[in-house]
Amino acid sequence: MMIKVKKTMTVKPAEETPRRAIWNSSLDLVVSNMHTPSVYFYRRPSGGAAVNFFDAAVLKKALSKILVPFYPVAGRLRRDDRGRIEIDCNAEGVLFVEAETDAVIDDFGDFAPTPELKRLIPAVDVSGGISSYPLLVLQVTYFKCGGVSLGVGMEHHVADGASGLHFVNSWSDMARGFNLTIPPFLNRTLLLPRDPPRPKFDHIEYQPPPTMKNPKTQSAPDGTAVAMFKITKEQLNTLKEKSKEDGSSANFSSYEILAAHIWKCVCKARDLPDDQETKLFVATDGRSRLEPPLPPGYFGNVIFTTTPIALASEILSKPTWHSASKIRETLVRMNDDYLRSAIDFLELQPDLSLLVRGAHTFRCPNLAITSWVRLPIYEADFGWGRPIFMGPGGILFEGLTYILPSPVNNGCLSVAIGLQQGHMKKFEKLLYDM
Repeated sequence: MMIKVKKTMTVKPAEETPRRAIWNSSLDLVVSNMHTPSVYFYRRPSGGAAVNFFDAAVLKKALSKILVPFYPVAGRLRRDDRGRIEIDCNAEGVLFVEAETDAVIDDFGDFAPTPELKRLIPAVDVSGGISSYPLLVLQVTYFKCGGVSLGVGMEHHVADGASGLHFVNSWSDMARGFNLTIPPFLNRTLLLPRDPPRPKFDHIEYQPPPTMKNPKTQSAPDGTAVAMFKITKEQLNTLKEKSKEDGSSANFSSYEILAAHIWKCVCKARDLPDDQETKLFVATDGRSRLEPPLPPGYFGNVIFTTTPIALASEILSKPTWHSASKIRETLVRMNDDYLRSAIDFLELQPDLSLLVRGAHTFRCPNLAITSWVRLPIYEADFGWGRPIFMGPGGILFEGLTYILPSPVNNGCLSVAIGLQQGHMKKFEKLLYDM
């Protein structure tokens, strides 16, 4: 695929914005130092609805206006006197790239987050240090078929998925001529630790993950494969019904039963020995779990992680509902008491960078399954219709998995996953063996 960059510019807030530093909570600091990649695809509508389709001038004008209330996004990272990363709200702006390609949208098939898909998002040069690059990078790519993609890279210290979508959806509303409905809440001190910090739980989620007992099987000499698998509503119902046939009386959520099924399939595809521990990382939004809940529009990172852990023999020999119940047990525990304890625990760590998760965290024998099912990922209508697809713009680590909702709200789900090449084919066969 040839991509030709037509124009690159910096978009700054349309009005003067406060010049201040924004303190980052421990939850903002215990994330990867990267721009979270996502891509939206839009088909060109027919008739009059296609007038000025994805006009860059319309997008940039709305972008400069939305950067006024969301002014931290136009800033840069820096370190305070103690070396802690904060956001310098200096209004230096965000990167906006216009590009064109000889490809058509259908060339991307099922929109698996491959390296080719990632080319639709601007690359970020971090060599100049944390204060040198924009916190948001955007690329509008015009396809030969008339369709468009919008590639988004949001620096993870600035926003988690919910906050990133709040920004993009507010931008799209502004492009359609609507006013901001929920302003961003920018005071992150709501996530300050208690004084003094008093963690009361072990917080296994921040402990080092299990490693392979036989290290040779942990490496991926053949590289990591990325794939997308569709799960129909009927297949989901089959999984739920099967759990009852196997002796469970519980009604598991779609996430719990599908995540348990994926965990079991991955353990089997990896051929984990019976005595091998495996840890599942489940991302959980704490906004509504804290008491009182955080204000609407809280802008930042509020992702806590729960981590069921088990021997491979337990996952493989017992019914899928057993793993689903382990996932549920850890999710139920994520109440205000536990989350405040987690914040206090992080405050007592001498170096939060040691807890940042990455390739070493999720690789074999472990797994991360992040659900975007409840996120408003299809709400970004800039005036020419909703996206036909939105999903991750790349899977950066082996063992990282996303569950995505259907763009047409028909109850189907998609599973985007990265596994070792040698494990992927086995996983596909096992996934559909329900």
